[in-house]
Amino acid sequence: MLDIDRRTEMKFSVNWLREFVDLPDKIDDLAQLLTLAGVEIEGIERRGADIDNVIVAQISASSQHPNADRLTVCEVDYGSGTKRQIVCGATNYKVGDKVPLALPGAVLPNGLEIRKTKLRGTESEGMLCSPIELGLGDDASGLLILSADAKIGAPIVDLFPADTILDVEITPNRGDLLSHFGLAREIAALTSKALRHAAKFNGRALPNGVKITALRECPFYSARRIDNVQVEPSPDWLRAKIESVGIRSINNIVDISNFVMLELGQPTHAFDADKLKGEINVRLACDGEKFLALDGKNYSLAPENLVIADEERAIAIGGVMGGEETGVTESTKNIALESAYFLPASIRRTARNLNLPSDASYRFERGIDPGMILRASQRATDLIREIAHGDPAKETAAAGDLPAGPPDVLLSYENCNQVVGITIKPKAIDQILERFGLSKTKSDSKSKNGGATWKIPSYRGDLRRDVDLIEEVMRAYGVEKIPGMDKSRFTPSSVADHLHNLESALRTGLAARGLAEVRTSKLIPRHSMVSSENAIRLRNPLSEDHVALRPDLLAGLLDVLDRNVRGGTKRVAIFELGRVFIPPTGKEERRLGILLWGNATSAPHWRAQTKRTLDFFDLKGAVEALTVGKISFCRSDHRDFALATEIQSDHRVIGFAGQLSAVRAAEIDVPGSVFFAELQADLMLEGQESARAFRDIERFPAVTRDIAMIVPKKLTHAEILRTIEQSAEPLLESVQLFDLFETREEVAPGPARKSLAYTLTYRDKNRTLTNEEVTEVHARIRERLKRELGVTLRE
Repeated sequence: MLDIDRRTEMKFSVNWLREFVDLPDKIDDLAQLLTLAGVEIEGIERRGADIDNVIVAQISASSQHPNADRLTVCEVDYGSGTKRQIVCGATNYKVGDKVPLALPGAVLPNGLEIRKTKLRGTESEGMLCSPIELGLGDDASGLLILSADAKIGAPIVDLFPADTILDVEITPNRGDLLSHFGLAREIAALTSKALRHAAKFNGRALPNGVKITALRECPFYSARRIDNVQVEPSPDWLRAKIESVGIRSINNIVDISNFVMLELGQPTHAFDADKLKGEINVRLACDGEKFLALDGKNYSLAPENLVIADEERAIAIGGVMGGEETGVTESTKNIALESAYFLPASIRRTARNLNLPSDASYRFERGIDPGMILRASQRATDLIREIAHGDPAKETAAAGDLPAGPPDVLLSYENCNQVVGITIKPKAIDQILERFGLSKTKSDSKSKNGGATWKIPSYRGDLRRDVDLIEEVMRAYGVEKIPGMDKSRFTPSSVADHLHNLESALRTGLAARGLAEVRTSKLIPRHSMVSSENAIRLRNPLSEDHVALRPDLLAGLLDVLDRNVRGGTKRVAIFELGRVFIPPTGKEERRLGILLWGNATSAPHWRAQTKRTLDFFDLKGAVEALTVGKISFCRSDHRDFALATEIQSDHRVIGFAGQLSAVRAAEIDVPGSVFFAELQADLMLEGQESARAFRDIERFPAVTRDIAMIVPKKLTHAEILRTIEQSAEPLLESVQLFDLFETREEVAPGPARKSLAYTLTYRDKNRTLTNEEVTEVHARIRERLKRELGVTLRE
């Protein structure tokens, strides 16, 4: 309950795991075994202080450096019969402390090679090390102070042996794996190895000195008094174990509590018994009750928060964190050791509401093993007796009842085989479940399907149904042993699939041209009714912003433009694919709206001399880029547009485009021209193929010829293009306009004219064209243009 660092993953020491079960020789094999069984290994880290020339030394004298205020000169005894002089920058030591000494020639984990050197003119014959310099933790604030029992001159590896740390991802339903004993138990079940069991409770629990007012939130609570403890730094072996998995050492009492939690999964907490006033009461907090926690912060509690209290005040937030006033300090002589069961939902709510997660709450939230509560208390008591020389009471004060174990589960062997997909013998199934701690209470041999009823151990509250037991069988049997089966079925593409693919291609194409998709409301505000007076009104609108069904997409896109311009945007290029409602019947149609305004580029280019703004040709290019066949534009009239055109595909009108009129643009305060196009999506996508046809790379070269002509000013590019294409010349591959010239002065006698120039590309897929063949076809097209359009060709 003391360490407030919360991790979504837990670290496990391989050396620690070996105390409970024999592990595979290779760590990679262990990692693969656990990962295939659903216990994912996120990382593997090598730890320990297996470093040559780093030994235990004792500081025998210390004095101020003559030339540096922040340095000291230490004399250390390292067991050779002589003393060494070391210049040190740490301040957390005193004469008589034992510390790690790196002798000249040592290479630390960070790559630093130790040499005899001079620091500010004073010789230094090595270096005294901090935990981070030895790779034993993240503490860089001072020297690593070793226990008084450490042997001078002993290699540091004797105190901190080499270890491997597994970073394991524990799923929320597997609270039983949040301890070294729990993971070792899982490994033993998966490998059929024997498990060396943890300590057992050998005392007596009596209902005195403790009461529970909130039985729902705390079904069981125990406290054991231990007198005459000596609070001091932990021995090196204990410190090394908890620090190897990321827990900071504080003192021997606190470290033992954390050690037991890491070993057995049961959080415990030690109170200074001399600071408690009367009987312990587990109750709900009063509204607004103040509590000073071990993290030094004051918390205001709510009636739903569970607290551990004495007769005067709250001394801990149940299952989350202890209090500052009753915490263990160096002056503590007698302690009360707590071990309890708390309702997971209550702990989860309290930790989140107070924003106070801890290692204890992390375990209580997921549900602890009721059978481990008194065993963990016994284990901590034994360690306190051994390390802190405490004198424990013979009885443990307790209140409430231990929660009942999970209900029995009936498993059908035939159902197990059907779910798994292969036949596993009942005997093999029984052996697997027994390895996981389950025990058979009743066999159903008379049943047609065969089966048995299984008693679930107290630490496996996640096993509730027969499929949970089948999963355990599968994890131990090995999912890699199940042959693969292809049960896929072909489903033909539907009309809806086809339209979805077309719409996706449409969106992707517009996004690739730099347009952003927007979604606007299908209801328009009252102020938009001025330009959409025929829109279908709602009888009972909820607000002035939603009074009618939109007849087009323009109002919504203009609103988006207005908000972006007000926000300082210099370029707006957006599109929307949505439904509109055609007055007066309200017929629904899918429409595609495109709106362009502002700068042509989102950011200036250093080579550009001037800024170009988006214009009608950008809008025309966006429409032409749609995969909807051949598109043409014809001049038309529209009340909302100063420049309006009809958009046609295969001689059918599918939409309109243009520049917004000054009257309509006045509805929003934006400088510059606004360009908008709206197309009927259903007509646009009708008959189009979503799959693109493959076209091989051309193997034969193309031949290009130009045609320059003077034509009447009213003659459109579309008419010229149609005349050329209607010639149906098989060798003609493409036609591209590359020059347009207009002037107020007449280029040729007669009415107003313009000059156009086209590049015609010819190619045959099966051979290389000759110059004569191209000349002949090109001449026929030229004659057709003169004959049908009356153009004047420029030679």
